[in-house]
Amino acid sequence: MSPAFPAIMTEQLSKKNEAWSGRFSEPVAELVQQYTASIDFDKRLAHYDIQASLAHAAMLAKCGLISQADLAAIETGMARIAAEISAGSFKWSIELEDVHLNIEKRLTELIGDAGKRLHTARSRNDQVATDIRLWLRATIDELCAALVAVQGALLDLAEPHAATVMPGFTHLQVAQPISFGHHLLAYVEMFSRDVTRLTDCRARANFLPLGAAALAGTSFAIDRDQLATALGFSGVCHNSLDAVSDRDFAVEFCAACTLIMTHISRLSEEIILWMNPAFAFIDLADRFCTGSSIMPQKKNPDVAELARGKSARALGNLVALVTLIKAQPLAYNKDNQEDKEPLFDSADTVLMTLRIYADMIAGIRVNAKAMRSAAERGFATATDLADYLVRRGLAFRDAHEIVARAVRDCAARGIGLDGLSDAELLALSPLIEPAARASLTLEGSIAARNHVGGTAPVRVKAEIEAHRKRLATA
Repeated sequence: MSPAFPAIMTEQLSKKNEAWSGRFSEPVAELVQQYTASIDFDKRLAHYDIQASLAHAAMLAKCGLISQADLAAIETGMARIAAEISAGSFKWSIELEDVHLNIEKRLTELIGDAGKRLHTARSRNDQVATDIRLWLRATIDELCAALVAVQGALLDLAEPHAATVMPGFTHLQVAQPISFGHHLLAYVEMFSRDVTRLTDCRARANFLPLGAAALAGTSFAIDRDQLATALGFSGVCHNSLDAVSDRDFAVEFCAACTLIMTHISRLSEEIILWMNPAFAFIDLADRFCTGSSIMPQKKNPDVAELARGKSARALGNLVALVTLIKAQPLAYNKDNQEDKEPLFDSADTVLMTLRIYADMIAGIRVNAKAMRSAAERGFATATDLADYLVRRGLAFRDAHEIVARAVRDCAARGIGLDGLSDAELLALSPLIEPAARASLTLEGSIAARNHVGGTAPVRVKAEIEAHRKRLATA
C-alpha cells in the first residue's frame, strides 16, 4: 500500500462526509442524509449555539486547553457567523446534518485550526442539551410576558364591568347571577397559574449539561461552574448520563403549554357562545372575524374557533414527547432529535395565540342589556331566596324544597320569582317578609357575595387592583 493512500482516503472522505472521521468507508446515502438531518428546524438554535460555544471557548482558554490567540480567533469568527445568520447570507448545508456542525464548519473555514479546537471537551450530545435549555429559558420569558399581557387585557375589560350582571352557569344552565368582571377574573387566575408553572419549569431546566460530553464526562480539566455562571445557569447537572439524555424539561414545558391552550380553548368556547345571536352578550372587532362565501349576514369568530382547535396541537405535542422518551435506554439516542419539532411547535402556537388574544380581548364590546336579560330568565336568584329562609331559621333542605316549588309555579305562569306578590311570597312560608324582595334582585344577589373570592362588585374591584399590583412586579 502506498504511504500516501491513507491521506488520499482521508481527503476523499472529508469531501464526501465532512462530519465524520475515517471510521467509515463510504459516505452517507443521500436519502439517509435527508432522513437524519435536522438543520431545517434546529437552525433556530443558532444564536444559542453560538452563545454556548463562546462561553465554552472562554472556559477552555482559562483552563489552558486552548490559547488566548485561539480564543480571540473563535470570538472573531463567531461574530462573523452571527452577522451572516442575521443577514440571511449564511449557507446552511444538509450534508452537515445540524446547526452545530454547520456553524463549526463555517468557523473552521474562517479561522482555520482554531475552529477545530473549539470542540475540545464537549460532544454534540451535551452541546444540543445546552442549546435547548438556553432557548427554553428565553422562550419561557417571552411566554410569561405574553400571559401578563393577556391578563392585563382581561383586567381592562373586567374593570368597567365589575357590576355588570350576567348569568353564571353550571351544566350550561342558568345557575346564579354573577358579574361579568368576576367571570373574566376566573381566566386571570388560570393564566396566573400558567405563569407560575412556566416559571417552575424554567427553574428546573436552568442547570448546565455542558461538560457531560457524550455521556461520561471528559478527561480534560474543565471548569463547569465557570461555564454555568457565564451562561446564567443556576448550577450544573450532576450526572453526565442524565445531563445528555434528560428531556423532562421539554415534557414539562409542553405540559404547561397544553394547559395554557386548554385555558384559551375554554375562553374561546365562551367567546363563541357569547357572540352567538342567541346569547348576544358580546361582539368581537371585525378584524378578528370572517364572513361566509354564501351567507352575507354571517360574522364568524374564526380566531376563537381556530384557537380552540389549536389546543389539540399542544396536546398532541405533549403526547409525542412523552412517547418519545418513554423507552429510551441511557444515555443519548438519536430519537431525541425528534424532541425539537413538537417543542418548537408548542412554543410558536402558544405565543402567537396569546399575542392575538391580548388584542382581541381589548376589542370586545359588551352587551350588558342582553346579559341582564338572560340572568332574569333563569330564576338565577332562587338560591338567594332559600338562603333568606335559612337566615330566618329554616333548615336549608326545607328552604330548598319551598323555593323549588315556587320556581315550578312561576315557570308555569311565565313569571320570575320577583313577579310574586307579597301575599304569594307569604303563602310560600310565613317566614318570608317584604324585605325578602331585596334578595330576589340581581344586584342584591351579587352584592350579597361580599367575601374574598365572591362576585360582589366591591370584591371584584379589590381583586382587579390586587392583580394589577401583582402584574406590575411581574
